[in-house]
Amino acid sequence: MSRPVMATTATVAGVVLILALKPQESPAVASAPPVRPSAGASTSAPPGGSPSGAADSGRPSGTFTGDTVNAGQGGAVQVEITMNQGRLTAVDVLQGVHEAGPSADAMARLTQEALAAQSARIDAVSGATFTSEGYVSSLQSALDRASG
Repeated sequence: MSRPVMATTATVAGVVLILALKPQESPAVASAPPVRPSAGASTSAPPGGSPSGAADSGRPSGTFTGDTVNAGQGGAVQVEITMNQGRLTAVDVLQGVHEAGPSADAMARLTQEALAAQSARIDAVSGATFTSEGYVSSLQSALDRASG
């Protein structure tokens, strides 16, 4: 290949890589849904969740509790989700809220991302990797219970 073709190819590849990067969003904690503090794992729903009635279209509605996941140094993480006709409307943290350290605002940020994505396919919070992984695992198990 000639030099101009190689230079153009490298430039195009670089631009594509730059455009593919997801920009870091600043945490909008004020607009994030409320996070329930971990005052024990008392929950009104049994481990499998309690649908409050499925919609006629077969899309799930109700509250569903995720698995309790050991998140390493941060301890256990467990979430409860609320679905309305197949749409994720709330994520409450039952266990895993941190008062200080890098993961102090992780739950609010993860919840905001989960609601925006409507799935457990969300980015980990930098500095709270284990907590993020525990959150995603618990969230996915709750979503699995909701779907069936």
